[in-house]
Amino acid sequence: MTPRLLERYNDELRPALAKKLGRTNRLSLPRLEKIAINMGVGGATSEKKLIEEATDALRLISGQKPVVTLARKSVAGFRLREGQAIGCKVTLRGRRMYEFLDRLISLALPRVRDFRGLNPMAFDGHGNYNLGLTEQLVFPELNPDKYTHTQGMNITIVTSTDRNEEGRELLAGFGMPFRTDESPASGSK
Repeated sequence: MTPRLLERYNDELRPALAKKLGRTNRLSLPRLEKIAINMGVGGATSEKKLIEEATDALRLISGQKPVVTLARKSVAGFRLREGQAIGCKVTLRGRRMYEFLDRLISLALPRVRDFRGLNPMAFDGHGNYNLGLTEQLVFPELNPDKYTHTQGMNITIVTSTDRNEEGRELLAGFGMPFRTDESPASGSK
């Protein structure tokens, strides 16, 4: 079964982008390449159980086995030794990437407390978007009773374009809830 966002891209979004950008070659249009999810577990230096908990949570969220990241240098101030496990990461491509993006947009982001929209300026200058979540429990796959330690994550959405405006158009077409600049006017006293 084809993921919902992939069908939307092929049927609606790609023709709309071609018309808006004035391109006839479909391979020159922006598309998603991969989504990288990273969890840095700072407390793993003192508690080994935290890295296992974060790895298990990331496996449930992404549907793919994460890779444990190791420290490259020893830093005495952080009680960190070279080769010590300090986080986990996963890179999603293909169907899993579209399914994760669909769950992120439709399920996880609306569950974020005091959510007012994503920053539309969080692009890196090459069309890739970065966002951070402060807790992993916004994903409905996780049981809050099992995961007692609150863990944040960084999500990077990599696109094929090198322009921020094209990447923003692509993600907005997928339904990414970007914040608008409409802020309430402050009254003077």
